[in-house]
Amino acid sequence: MRSIWNGAISFGLVSIPIKLVNATESHSISFRQIHLEDGGRIRYRKFCELEDKEVTSAEIGKGYEDADGSIIPITDEDLSHLPLPTAKTIEIVAFVPADRIDPLQMDASYYLAAGGAPAAKPYTLLREALKRSNKVAIAKYALRGRERLGMLRVVDNAIAMHGLLWPDEVRAPEGVAPDTKVTVNDKELDLADALMDTLGEIDLDELHDEYREALEEVVAAKAAGETPPEAPEPAKGGKVLDLMAALEKSVSAAKKSRGEEGEEGGEAEAEAEVRRLPARKSARATPKQTTGKKSTATATARATGKKTAAKKTTASAKKSTSKSTQASKKTTAKKSTQPKKTTPRKRTA
Repeated sequence: MRSIWNGAISFGLVSIPIKLVNATESHSISFRQIHLEDGGRIRYRKFCELEDKEVTSAEIGKGYEDADGSIIPITDEDLSHLPLPTAKTIEIVAFVPADRIDPLQMDASYYLAAGGAPAAKPYTLLREALKRSNKVAIAKYALRGRERLGMLRVVDNAIAMHGLLWPDEVRAPEGVAPDTKVTVNDKELDLADALMDTLGEIDLDELHDEYREALEEVVAAKAAGETPPEAPEPAKGGKVLDLMAALEKSVSAAKKSRGEEGEEGGEAEAEAEVRRLPARKSARATPKQTTGKKSTATATARATGKKTAAKKTTASAKKSTSKSTQASKKTTAKKSTQPKKTTPRKRTA
């Protein structure tokens, strides 16, 4: 690995000569611009506006454009004399816990290589001090014409430095979160937790760039005069989904992919189909339905009324029968109390 910057780490009164090495590399596929008519390469050439001629990279320098449009030349020598202690030094200003660093501030990553044998001892001292403290070092340094903020931490047996954005360069997330009031119930959270537990962890080394692999297949097919592979049809689904069913199906699919799915899981997957939510019906279009309690109460009242009427009718019949019976008894009693009239017998001669 080739160093891109040479300097020193300032650690109190300790100075550690180091070399800055890129810790990352890009594997993305780059394209060239071509003329569609004949496939000719399109190139950008640099011209001087005053002389109207093409210039080489060796003839190009830096200049600052003033408010009136005039250009003020700035040379590399001018930049080397900047009144900054970090011009050639990574100055450590504090040691903080790693969780104090917002991941949004992370920028480019570098390795700090010891600059020769004399740097081995102080380099190892700083590395072991960072390990034992479980902290990271916050530093300031100058690179490519500007002062930057950095974080030093230990990676294996090396010291790595992550470029950090200045705090005022990170935007506040205003207007990003949904402004609609949404309520999430405990059952939905439980299903989300179950999905997270089912997916579990993963070895990041197993992840790879599938887009780049597919792009390489397209380039290879075109180079061989073959038809590039077609992309699979994306799954079609409704915009409005049943969230609970989607979560249940996700948990079932995750378990199945990990070989944890049993017979019960198959049934759960069949039941947890993603479906559209039913449309709400208008209150005017849908007649009000009486509840079961009201219907039962009405039927009971009617039945009770009928029974009461029947009882009244029976009671009236009994009363009339009783009256007629009493009247009959009185008539019979009167007849029995009256003296019987005797008819005189005729005497026979």
